[in-house]
Amino acid sequence: MPKNQRSDGPAREKAGGKVVAWLLLGLVGVFGGLYVAAHYVAGDKVPRGTTVSGVRIGGHSQGEAAEVLRAGLADKVARDIETTVEGQQVAIDPAEAGLGVDYDASVAEAGGEESWDPVRLWNYFTGGDDTEAEVTVDEPTYNAYLARLDEQYGATARDGAIAFDGERIEKTEPQTGAALDPADTLTALESAFLADTPDEVALEMATVQPAIDASDVQEALDGFASPAVAAPVTLGFEGSTVKVFPADYTAALSLVPTDGELVPTLDPEKLTEVVGAKITTGAPVDATVTLVDGRPQVVPAKPGVTFDEAQLEAAFLDTVAKPQGERTITLESKVAQPDFTTKEARALKVRERVSTFTTYFPYAEYRNINIGRAAEIIDGTLLKPGETFSLNDTVGERTVENGFTKGYVISDGILIQDLGGGVSQMATTLFNAMFFAGLEDVEHKPHSFYIDRYPIGREATVAWGAVDLRFRNDTPYGVLIKTSVTPSTPSSSGVVTASMYSTKYWDITTTTSERYNFTKHKTRRIDSLTCHPNEGFGGFDIDVTRYFEPVNGNTETRDDEVFHTTYTPSDTVICTNPDAVDE
Repeated sequence: MPKNQRSDGPAREKAGGKVVAWLLLGLVGVFGGLYVAAHYVAGDKVPRGTTVSGVRIGGHSQGEAAEVLRAGLADKVARDIETTVEGQQVAIDPAEAGLGVDYDASVAEAGGEESWDPVRLWNYFTGGDDTEAEVTVDEPTYNAYLARLDEQYGATARDGAIAFDGERIEKTEPQTGAALDPADTLTALESAFLADTPDEVALEMATVQPAIDASDVQEALDGFASPAVAAPVTLGFEGSTVKVFPADYTAALSLVPTDGELVPTLDPEKLTEVVGAKITTGAPVDATVTLVDGRPQVVPAKPGVTFDEAQLEAAFLDTVAKPQGERTITLESKVAQPDFTTKEARALKVRERVSTFTTYFPYAEYRNINIGRAAEIIDGTLLKPGETFSLNDTVGERTVENGFTKGYVISDGILIQDLGGGVSQMATTLFNAMFFAGLEDVEHKPHSFYIDRYPIGREATVAWGAVDLRFRNDTPYGVLIKTSVTPSTPSSSGVVTASMYSTKYWDITTTTSERYNFTKHKTRRIDSLTCHPNEGFGGFDIDVTRYFEPVNGNTETRDDEVFHTTYTPSDTVICTNPDAVDE
């Protein structure tokens, strides 16, 4: 072979390799361009063959596909879901039941996302699946709707319960209920929500068991409730004992449903009230007598006790569940006994009303205040045999701080204003109740001149620090004093009543003499800003006699008692000061 021919071969091979390289590079460029073009064509569009719940959304961008899907599902989303509940047809509005569609999430799930992944590009041009829309559930709305269906078509389960009414046990029997199962119902509604031709959905009620069933109730009865009302509980206080009874303490007990059980629970405040009704914390309280429905009744004494309330609370629930003989709680305590016992109060034999007397007074607001306040303080006073009642000691000084106001009183034979005016009306009424009860008159002073609304010769006045009404209980029985006032009005008189309750010891009768020793009144001219004019009248003497007749086995005899009264004249008063104010 010629030398020059041998040297041309490698050159040709080198040139051919360059052609191939350029050819390959061109092909890469072509395919690269096509790939880029394919990416930009696909973008974030959904694969072209995609349908979601029967709606074709392929070839659209995500935003467009979501709107196409919204429009395509509009009729399905808006239509009612036809169901039956317990055999009754019920049309359910999906929106009211909390059902909806997440259109953006549905499109993303179908593949509508921008990507350089060749698989994604391949799927866009050649693929596309049939998928279901993403159904959303607003749980609060769904649960509320389900509750309304349960209320209308189901039945509420009723827990068994135990309650106390005094010493009685009230038992509530448990009862099963019926309700739609939330998970099963939601699955059924979701299946029919976007179906092309949905069948009627049969929603079945499920049995709901009560949290507290019959066995729980029986366990609570046997273990706590029945023993709790079987017997009283004895509380020991430093050598003294007090019994609290089921009728009282069950107000502090309850059985509370907790984790499927009825758990005994104690109300500490109510228990303290119950024990406080039997004893007095701190100082003791003497027995006394009061009126209940118009009849005298002994109020028992209470020892004064201090004790550890936490100790009582800690032991009480266990103790009430124990059998008889083991129902005692001994408390660390200190006890102070009352001076006047329940037995001593009963021995007073305050059993009946033995006297009553009523007086009337004309309208004046100061009378309403002062007489009413005096009655309030005196009411309920208990006189033991031999004790003396003092109106001044009982009512106290007539001051503003003690609840009194200014009113008219008699001073030096004329009317002036002073605190407590009108209280003599109460003194007169109380004197007459004492008079007819047969009690001993220790001190009383009639008014200086006669006041015609009072019983003549049988009335009394009082003045703080000077004149008092006092009488002694000289019977062998206790005497309970009851006083009351009905206020006066511009159109009606006020009423004051005083009554004595005891065991009747005397029958009292009385006579009143004729008036005698008449005296004439004078005329007085007074130059005072506080002058009160008065039209006078004469004075006189009079005698009232009280007669005693023993009753109820009383063997005493008593002489007739004469009450002599001299009434001075009530002078005519002429006010000479032109600026005088009649208050």
